[in-house]
Amino acid sequence: MADQIDIASAANERFRRLLDLAGSARERKRQGLSVIEGMHLVQAWLERFGDRAGDAQVFVARRGLASDEVRALVGRFPTPPTGLDDRLYARASQVEHGSGPLAIVPTPRPAMPPQLDDDAVYLDRIQDPGNVGSILRTCAAVGVRRVLTSPGTAFCWSPKVLRAGMGAHFHLDIHEGVEAAWLREHVAVAVHATEAGAPTSLFRADLRAASVWLFGNEGQGLDAGLRAWPAIVPLGIPQRPAIESLNVGVAAAVCLYEQLRQRLAAAQAPAPRGAPFR
Repeated sequence: MADQIDIASAANERFRRLLDLAGSARERKRQGLSVIEGMHLVQAWLERFGDRAGDAQVFVARRGLASDEVRALVGRFPTPPTGLDDRLYARASQVEHGSGPLAIVPTPRPAMPPQLDDDAVYLDRIQDPGNVGSILRTCAAVGVRRVLTSPGTAFCWSPKVLRAGMGAHFHLDIHEGVEAAWLREHVAVAVHATEAGAPTSLFRADLRAASVWLFGNEGQGLDAGLRAWPAIVPLGIPQRPAIESLNVGVAAAVCLYEQLRQRLAAAQAPAPRGAPFR
């Protein structure tokens, strides 16, 4: 590429900035930036935020530029990519044997709605990046567009969560650091949470209406203050007694897909409102 910038020195200021951002969640949060890597994530970002492509800074390993596909993708950005010596790229990359592209992009910060009157998921102190990414991917798959996270939940734009989400981030509006008090004051739809021994089974509840789902910490579950919230309708996921509980990512998938199943079934053969599903 004619205007491409090439970097071969680890002392280069542009490379040092990339390295700082790639290795520090604190620095990414401070600057309001995220580092995304790989064809799939970069393409997904462009599809959602292509109008902000001028704000991105793109890096590619020299070996990556041998790929027509990579060259075509980075050519969609208005500014030329930065070519990195392969050994430098390996230092910044979060992917083994990755060749790019890798991009520094503004972290999306969608405006909070005045109230929650449509489907949403709230993640309460879920700490494992794989679980967070898995839930985001499920939300995108079933059409739940809004995800809110409490303080203490893994940073959704960390490299590990981004990889686990597989592009789901760019189909969602993600609001981080949302206190439970805000949630309680602004929810205008049904609120559901799973609970061992709950009198109502997930598969007997009517889940066709809009709702907010709460999913809690891997070890402690929901915060005690949230558990005491009278608006919550607790639902149980049937399972054999050999296992105490499901992984939170699995539990979220079961709940959200049951909600989708009911809605699809209702669209094909409408049932009287309030009738239980079996």
